[in-house]
Amino acid sequence: EHEAISGLSTGKRGRAASVSDTVPMPAQKTLESLLQELTGFHRTLTLHGVDHEIIVSVFRQLFYYMCASSLNNLLLRKDLCHWSKGMNIRYNLSHLEQWARDKINDVTITNELAPIIQASQLLQARKSDEDVATVCEMCNKMSVPQIVKLLNLYTPADDFEERVPLSFIRKVQQRLKEQAGNQDQSTLLMDTKYNFPVRFPFKPSSIQLEEIEIPEVLNLPMLKKV
Repeated sequence: EHEAISGLSTGKRGRAASVSDTVPMPAQKTLESLLQELTGFHRTLTLHGVDHEIIVSVFRQLFYYMCASSLNNLLLRKDLCHWSKGMNIRYNLSHLEQWARDKINDVTITNELAPIIQASQLLQARKSDEDVATVCEMCNKMSVPQIVKLLNLYTPADDFEERVPLSFIRKVQQRLKEQAGNQDQSTLLMDTKYNFPVRFPFKPSSIQLEEIEIPEVLNLPMLKKV
């Protein structure tokens, strides 16, 4: 929801807009704070020698939670469903993707952002009858109810933009149902409590414990070398 592109209007005024207008807010404070938190977590895990597989699992879970929370919030907030907010969201997500590539470079982490990325692209996409196939192909990581809900919630940002035609929504819904076949496509909100299974890899150490010398300054008399 945070607007990180300075100078870009969302086209909507919130309930507390008259009050918040008098309090200037830093444009990128929230995004920068999130990246700093992620960097701090990554540094701590790295300094403690945590295996790379465990680090990937930790951040995969974090990115899934961020995606699920963001998408659920978007599906419940009509005031966020317009093209300029989609641009804001996609801009912020690009920074998260770049951070993951720079720090960890594992595609399984950034893959967890696919649903919210596609939702932001859907808000920016053209929505005419000629674009039905393109929209359906673009949103392959979202469920049918999620796509239809966003299209119904979509609100023009200004008077020059038209609302999404009902015929377009029906055609998208019908095409998605045909593509889904017998697959369960009834999920609207993502499960924010879902946890991925964690695997702890066994990596034998090359350190010979019998050769380790324990410094006396540690004051560990209970440990004796035999």
